Amino acid sequence: MKKEQDYNEKGRASKGHFVVYVGEELRRFVVPLSYLKSPPFQQLLEKAAEEFGFKNQNSIVLPCDESTFRRVTEFAATCSCNVNTVLDS
Repeated sequence: MKKEQDYNEKGRASKGHFVVYVGEELRRFVVPLSYLKSPPFQQLLEKAAEEFGFKNQNSIVLPCDESTFRRVTEFAATCSCNVNTVLDS
């Protein structure tokens, strides 16, 4: 699964990973690039684009709470799954 790091830590993600910020507290998570192939993760990115647009080029903020994000990343780490199964539950 993804590596969680303090949201105060501002270092770059290691090779093959990228950083997203999640929840009201904008908690920082480092996730593998392979998650970009996951339909549930893609839907989360689409929701982020709809809500926030592409104005902030410095960070990716996902419009969900941590529990939803954890479910999406658990599915992304283990299987190809139906988007609605993860985001609508």
